[in-house]
Amino acid sequence: MKSFPIFHKEKGQLAGFAKKKRSSEESRLYLLPLFFALVFLILTGRLLQLTIVKGNYFRHLAEDNRLKEIPIEAPRGKIIDRKGFTVAYSSASDTQGNRGLPRRYNDPYAFSHLLGYRQVASKEDMKNDSCAVRLKMNDMVGKDGLEKIYECMLRGKKGKKLVEIDAKGKPLKTISIVSPQEGKTVQLSIDLELQKYAYQALLDGQKAAYGKKAVIIASIPETGEILVLISMPSYSLEDFEINEEEKIRALFDNPDKPLFNRATHGIYPAGSIFKLFVATGGLEEKTIDEHFRVEDTGKITLGDKTFGNWYFLQYGKTEGMVDIITAIKRSNDIFFYTLGEKLGEKKIQKWAEHFGFGKKTGSILPDEEGLVPSVFWKQDVLKENWYTGDTYNLAIGQGYLLTTPLQVHTAAASFANGGFLCAPQFLKTTKEKPASCKKLELSQKTLDLVREGMREACSAGGTGWPFFDFPIPVGCKTGTAQSHAASGIPHAWFTVFAPFDKPEIAITVLVEETGEGSNVAAPIAKEILTSYFSRTQ
Repeated sequence: MKSFPIFHKEKGQLAGFAKKKRSSEESRLYLLPLFFALVFLILTGRLLQLTIVKGNYFRHLAEDNRLKEIPIEAPRGKIIDRKGFTVAYSSASDTQGNRGLPRRYNDPYAFSHLLGYRQVASKEDMKNDSCAVRLKMNDMVGKDGLEKIYECMLRGKKGKKLVEIDAKGKPLKTISIVSPQEGKTVQLSIDLELQKYAYQALLDGQKAAYGKKAVIIASIPETGEILVLISMPSYSLEDFEINEEEKIRALFDNPDKPLFNRATHGIYPAGSIFKLFVATGGLEEKTIDEHFRVEDTGKITLGDKTFGNWYFLQYGKTEGMVDIITAIKRSNDIFFYTLGEKLGEKKIQKWAEHFGFGKKTGSILPDEEGLVPSVFWKQDVLKENWYTGDTYNLAIGQGYLLTTPLQVHTAAASFANGGFLCAPQFLKTTKEKPASCKKLELSQKTLDLVREGMREACSAGGTGWPFFDFPIPVGCKTGTAQSHAASGIPHAWFTVFAPFDKPEIAITVLVEETGEGSNVAAPIAKEILTSYFSRTQ
């Protein structure tokens, strides 16, 4: 074999190693191992990153893609009446995570203004939500009435279900379930049976109240617990639960305002029921006593105006000498014109406010303040002076006086409970006299005289003629208040408590634009009382 020198020398150069030229095959053989080694290192590093460094992250990501969390709607708390009967409830959701059925009501019309409707929570609702269990998108929330007031109590806590799914999202199996927690049960002071009966009494086509705007309120005088609260016209709560958009829109557009709660927000002249409080003021201020009498002349002329007694205006008759008991019994306007003038506008205003007029009742349901007019108010608002005629009108519950049915009922009930002004209560209480009952500090003599007038009003010869044959003694007062409606027909008022000596229940009825309280409102109150006292439990 031919040998090659390890060294070679060229002319003009130093001796050195001889250069060896590599072929392309030799280069590939040399670079391939390096390439594979580099790829191996990269893959190993990536594997370490995925399994060690970010292992938990990708493991959770894979689990999330494999598992799906489904919310389970929580049943809303039940609402029950004072005897434990169900007023409103929600069906329990199933474990498949389906939404529970809409809220169900024992009677969606009879309880509409009391309970109030629900709708899907708005962004504003969620922003202002202060409940421990927060609202989420598409949750239903109370928008009015007791459903709104007791929202935090009634709202349940949602559960959840964890299911395994395949790549197409199809459930394979259930991994775990956290059951929802039902909202708390709320027990109202309301008497379900009586509420439904009173509502039906207004639907009776034979009555003058049929189809009219009306209010019925009943309570336990000793505690202020509300047994009945109805405003007509009514609406169905279920329309909101199933989102009947056309029906809901029609309710908001209806000129009769069926969503308007007349019991708490309607404002009306109190009519002759207000005479009870003027009489009390006159006795307490010592302006009059039980011996004070006024001769009923049928009318009083004041300048170019005439103020007549209702009996004279209707029948052309007078009633002779009238004392405080007879004045209440016969609702004699001449007596109260005279008393009002002697007492004066400021003291009438004082005693009206003492009985809660011109201010909120303390009810948990929002209500209006109404208006007790004064000299300053008339000058400031109407830019007019106060005249004696204004005092006359105020003394008989007319003129600028504005009250809510809830105010009238609360004030009138004070003559049934010994002189306490009890704020309306909507939850059942076990207290005989809750802190919400404020003593009015009236003398027993005053209470006795006014109460006797109320007893006489529903006895033979009084204005409350529908109760002349009632088997249980009652105390009552009729009212007929002039309305400013186009019809010119007055509003009918009636308030009553029974039994007279130990009152268990007080009722106030208002029917708009129907005539006299004795003819329209009193028969409705009588029917409700008859039902109440005929029950076995």
